[in-house]
Amino acid sequence: MIDVDAHLLIVDDDERIRTLLQKFLMRNGFLVSAARDAAHARRLLSGLDFDMIVMDVMMPGEDGVALTRELRETMATPILLLTAKGETTDRIAGLEAGADDYLAKPFEPKELLLRINAILRRMPEPEAQDEAPRVLALGDVRYDIDRGELWQGDEMVRLTATESQLMKIFSALPGEPISRAKLVEDLGRDRGQAQERAVDVQITRLRRKLESDPKQPRYLQTVRGAGYMLAPD
Repeated sequence: MIDVDAHLLIVDDDERIRTLLQKFLMRNGFLVSAARDAAHARRLLSGLDFDMIVMDVMMPGEDGVALTRELRETMATPILLLTAKGETTDRIAGLEAGADDYLAKPFEPKELLLRINAILRRMPEPEAQDEAPRVLALGDVRYDIDRGELWQGDEMVRLTATESQLMKIFSALPGEPISRAKLVEDLGRDRGQAQERAVDVQITRLRRKLESDPKQPRYLQTVRGAGYMLAPD
Protein backbone atom coordinates (compact mmCIF):
# COMPACT_ATOMS: atom_id res chain seq x y z
CA MET A 1 0.00 0.00 0.00
CA ILE A 2 1.22 3.50 -0.81
CA ASP A 3 1.14 6.35 1.65
CA VAL A 4 -2.48 7.02 2.30
CA ASP A 5 -4.06 10.39 2.88
CA ALA A 6 -4.33 10.63 -0.90
CA HIS A 7 -7.59 12.41 -1.73
CA LEU A 8 -9.75 10.61 -4.31
CA LEU A 9 -12.79 11.87 -6.17
CA ILE A 10 -15.42 9.25 -7.10
CA VAL A 11 -17.77 10.27 -9.93
CA ASP A 12 -20.73 7.96 -10.52
CA ASP A 13 -24.44 8.61 -11.01
CA ASP A 14 -25.37 5.38 -9.15
CA GLU A 15 -25.73 6.33 -5.48
CA ARG A 16 -25.30 2.73 -4.30
CA ILE A 17 -22.01 2.29 -6.16
CA ARG A 18 -20.77 5.71 -5.01
CA THR A 19 -21.46 4.84 -1.40
CA LEU A 20 -19.88 1.38 -1.63
CA LEU A 21 -16.73 2.69 -3.30
CA GLN A 22 -16.44 5.56 -0.87
CA LYS A 23 -16.72 3.29 2.18
CA PHE A 24 -14.32 0.69 0.74
CA LEU A 25 -11.64 3.22 -0.17
CA MET A 26 -11.96 5.06 3.14
CA ARG A 27 -11.46 1.75 4.96
CA ASN A 28 -8.21 1.43 3.01
CA GLY A 29 -6.96 4.78 4.25
CA PHE A 30 -7.92 7.21 1.50
CA LEU A 31 -9.68 10.52 1.81
CA VAL A 32 -12.69 10.24 -0.51
CA SER A 33 -15.15 12.74 -1.94
CA ALA A 34 -18.01 11.77 -4.27
CA ALA A 35 -19.86 13.46 -7.12
CA ARG A 36 -23.12 12.35 -8.71
CA ASP A 37 -22.44 13.70 -12.21
CA ALA A 38 -20.05 15.74 -14.32
CA ALA A 39 -21.43 19.10 -13.19
CA HIS A 40 -21.12 18.11 -9.52
CA ALA A 41 -17.57 16.88 -10.12
CA ARG A 42 -16.63 20.15 -11.79
CA ARG A 43 -17.84 22.13 -8.76
CA LEU A 44 -15.79 19.98 -6.39
CA LEU A 45 -12.71 20.23 -8.61
CA SER A 46 -12.98 24.01 -8.68
CA GLY A 47 -12.52 24.22 -4.92
CA LEU A 48 -10.49 21.16 -3.93
CA ASP A 49 -7.27 19.48 -5.02
CA PHE A 50 -7.47 15.73 -5.66
CA ASP A 51 -4.72 13.17 -6.11
CA MET A 52 -6.85 11.03 -8.43
CA ILE A 53 -10.29 10.80 -10.06
CA VAL A 54 -12.18 7.48 -10.36
CA MET A 55 -15.01 8.04 -12.81
CA ASP A 56 -17.79 6.05 -14.41
CA VAL A 57 -18.03 6.39 -18.18
CA MET A 58 -21.78 5.92 -18.60
CA MET A 59 -23.49 8.86 -16.91
CA PRO A 60 -26.58 10.85 -17.95
CA GLY A 61 -25.75 14.10 -19.67
CA GLU A 62 -22.01 14.57 -20.00
CA ASP A 63 -20.32 11.17 -19.88
CA GLY A 64 -16.99 10.25 -18.31
CA VAL A 65 -15.03 10.33 -21.57
CA ALA A 66 -16.24 13.85 -22.42
CA LEU A 67 -15.44 15.10 -18.91
CA THR A 68 -11.99 13.48 -19.06
CA ARG A 69 -11.27 15.23 -22.35
CA GLU A 70 -12.29 18.59 -20.88
CA LEU A 71 -10.32 18.14 -17.64
CA ARG A 72 -7.18 17.24 -19.57
CA GLU A 73 -7.15 20.74 -21.03
CA THR A 74 -6.34 22.23 -17.61
CA MET A 75 -5.10 19.50 -15.26
CA ALA A 76 -2.93 16.39 -15.12
CA THR A 77 -4.68 14.71 -12.18
CA PRO A 78 -4.69 10.91 -12.78
CA ILE A 79 -8.02 9.56 -14.04
CA LEU A 80 -9.21 5.94 -13.85
CA LEU A 81 -12.33 5.22 -15.87
CA LEU A 82 -14.88 2.59 -14.87
CA THR A 83 -16.82 1.17 -17.80
CA ALA A 84 -19.36 -1.56 -18.40
CA LYS A 85 -18.38 -1.63 -22.04
CA GLY A 86 -16.06 -4.49 -22.93
CA GLU A 87 -15.10 -3.47 -26.45
CA THR A 88 -11.49 -2.45 -26.90
CA THR A 89 -12.54 0.56 -29.01
CA ASP A 90 -14.51 2.02 -26.10
CA ARG A 91 -11.58 1.62 -23.74
CA ILE A 92 -9.22 3.16 -26.28
CA ALA A 93 -11.58 6.15 -26.57
CA GLY A 94 -11.11 6.76 -22.85
CA LEU A 95 -7.33 6.59 -23.12
CA GLU A 96 -7.34 8.91 -26.12
CA ALA A 97 -9.38 11.39 -24.08
CA GLY A 98 -6.60 11.41 -21.49
CA ALA A 99 -7.44 8.69 -18.96
CA ASP A 100 -4.50 6.92 -17.33
CA ASP A 101 -6.21 3.54 -17.07
CA TYR A 102 -9.59 1.82 -17.23
CA LEU A 103 -11.32 -0.95 -15.33
CA ALA A 104 -14.25 -2.88 -16.78
CA LYS A 105 -17.34 -3.58 -14.66
CA PRO A 106 -17.98 -5.78 -12.84
CA PHE A 107 -14.67 -5.73 -10.97
CA GLU A 108 -13.28 -6.93 -7.69
CA PRO A 109 -12.75 -4.08 -5.19
CA LYS A 110 -9.23 -5.40 -4.55
CA GLU A 111 -8.37 -4.95 -8.23
CA LEU A 112 -9.62 -1.36 -8.11
CA LEU A 113 -7.39 -0.77 -5.08
CA LEU A 114 -4.38 -2.25 -6.90
CA ARG A 115 -5.01 -0.08 -9.98
CA ILE A 116 -5.34 3.08 -7.86
CA ASN A 117 -2.13 2.36 -5.98
CA ALA A 118 -0.27 1.56 -9.21
CA ILE A 119 -1.32 4.85 -10.82
CA LEU A 120 -0.46 6.91 -7.73
CA ARG A 121 2.97 5.30 -7.56
CA ARG A 122 3.65 6.52 -11.10
CA MET A 123 3.12 10.15 -10.15
CA PRO A 124 6.39 12.09 -9.92
CA GLU A 125 7.49 13.24 -6.49
CA PRO A 126 9.03 16.69 -6.26
CA GLU A 127 12.60 16.64 -4.99
CA ALA A 128 14.86 19.42 -3.84
CA GLN A 129 17.76 19.65 -6.23
CA ASP A 130 21.08 21.20 -5.15
CA GLU A 131 22.95 20.16 -8.27
CA ALA A 132 22.40 21.41 -11.79
CA PRO A 133 19.45 19.56 -13.34
CA ARG A 134 20.02 16.85 -15.89
CA VAL A 135 18.07 17.93 -18.95
CA LEU A 136 17.30 16.31 -22.29
CA ALA A 137 16.87 18.73 -25.20
CA LEU A 138 14.01 17.82 -27.53
CA GLY A 139 13.88 20.68 -29.98
CA ASP A 140 11.82 23.47 -28.41
CA VAL A 141 11.02 21.20 -25.47
CA ARG A 142 13.29 20.16 -22.62
CA TYR A 143 12.83 17.36 -20.11
CA ASP A 144 14.24 17.70 -16.58
CA ILE A 145 15.14 14.10 -15.71
CA ASP A 146 15.53 14.63 -11.96
CA ARG A 147 12.30 16.52 -11.47
CA GLY A 148 10.32 14.59 -14.08
CA GLU A 149 9.18 17.87 -15.66
CA LEU A 150 8.63 18.78 -19.31
CA TRP A 151 9.11 22.42 -20.28
CA GLN A 152 8.47 24.47 -23.38
CA GLY A 153 10.15 27.83 -22.89
CA ASP A 154 9.03 29.14 -19.50
CA GLU A 155 5.85 27.06 -19.50
CA MET A 156 5.71 23.64 -17.85
CA VAL A 157 3.87 21.08 -20.01
CA ARG A 158 1.33 19.07 -18.04
CA LEU A 159 1.95 15.32 -18.07
CA THR A 160 -0.48 12.67 -16.95
CA ALA A 161 0.75 9.97 -14.57
CA THR A 162 1.21 7.53 -17.45
CA GLU A 163 2.97 10.10 -19.66
CA SER A 164 5.26 10.97 -16.76
CA GLN A 165 6.16 7.31 -16.27
CA LEU A 166 6.81 6.86 -19.99
CA MET A 167 9.20 9.83 -19.98
CA LYS A 168 11.06 8.32 -17.02
CA ILE A 169 11.38 5.01 -18.87
CA PHE A 170 12.58 6.59 -22.13
CA SER A 171 14.91 9.13 -20.48
CA ALA A 172 16.69 6.32 -18.65
CA LEU A 173 17.63 4.79 -22.02
CA PRO A 174 17.93 7.63 -24.56
CA GLY A 175 18.77 6.43 -28.04
CA GLU A 176 17.79 2.83 -27.25
CA PRO A 177 14.56 1.26 -28.60
CA ILE A 178 12.18 -0.15 -26.00
CA SER A 179 9.64 -2.78 -27.05
CA ARG A 180 5.93 -2.31 -26.52
CA ALA A 181 5.90 -5.46 -24.33
CA LYS A 182 8.65 -3.96 -22.14
CA LEU A 183 6.75 -0.69 -21.84
CA VAL A 184 3.62 -2.57 -20.77
CA GLU A 185 5.67 -4.42 -18.15
CA ASP A 186 7.37 -1.26 -16.84
CA LEU A 187 4.02 0.50 -16.60
CA GLY A 188 2.75 -2.30 -14.38
CA ARG A 189 0.04 -3.39 -16.78
CA ASP A 190 -1.18 -6.89 -17.59
CA ARG A 191 0.43 -8.35 -20.69
CA GLY A 192 -1.52 -8.68 -23.91
CA GLN A 193 -2.22 -7.07 -27.26
CA ALA A 194 -4.93 -4.83 -25.80
CA GLN A 195 -2.44 -3.29 -23.38
CA GLU A 196 0.17 -2.89 -26.13
CA ARG A 197 -2.49 -1.06 -28.17
CA ALA A 198 -3.15 1.12 -25.11
CA VAL A 199 0.56 1.97 -24.98
CA ASP A 200 0.37 3.03 -28.64
CA VAL A 201 -2.41 5.44 -27.70
CA GLN A 202 -0.37 6.90 -24.85
CA ILE A 203 2.64 7.31 -27.16
CA THR A 204 0.45 9.19 -29.66
CA ARG A 205 -0.74 11.55 -26.91
CA LEU A 206 2.80 12.08 -25.61
CA ARG A 207 4.06 12.93 -29.09
CA ARG A 208 1.59 15.81 -29.23
CA LYS A 209 3.46 17.35 -26.31
CA LEU A 210 6.98 16.60 -27.61
CA GLU A 211 6.83 17.05 -31.36
CA SER A 212 6.26 20.02 -33.63
CA ASP A 213 4.77 17.52 -36.10
CA PRO A 214 3.44 14.48 -34.18
CA LYS A 215 2.66 12.67 -37.45
CA GLN A 216 6.36 12.77 -38.38
CA PRO A 217 8.01 12.32 -34.97
CA ARG A 218 11.62 13.43 -34.59
CA TYR A 219 12.21 12.80 -30.90
CA LEU A 220 9.88 9.93 -29.92
CA GLN A 221 10.53 7.62 -32.82
CA THR A 222 9.03 4.32 -33.90
CA VAL A 223 11.76 1.76 -34.54
CA ARG A 224 10.41 -0.86 -36.91
CA GLY A 225 10.35 -4.29 -35.26
CA ALA A 226 11.90 -2.96 -32.02
CA GLY A 227 9.42 -0.56 -30.43
CA TYR A 228 9.83 3.12 -29.53
CA MET A 229 12.91 5.24 -28.85
CA LEU A 230 13.54 8.68 -27.37
CA ALA A 231 16.12 10.47 -29.53
CA PRO A 232 17.14 13.76 -27.85
CA ASP A 233 19.31 16.38 -29.58
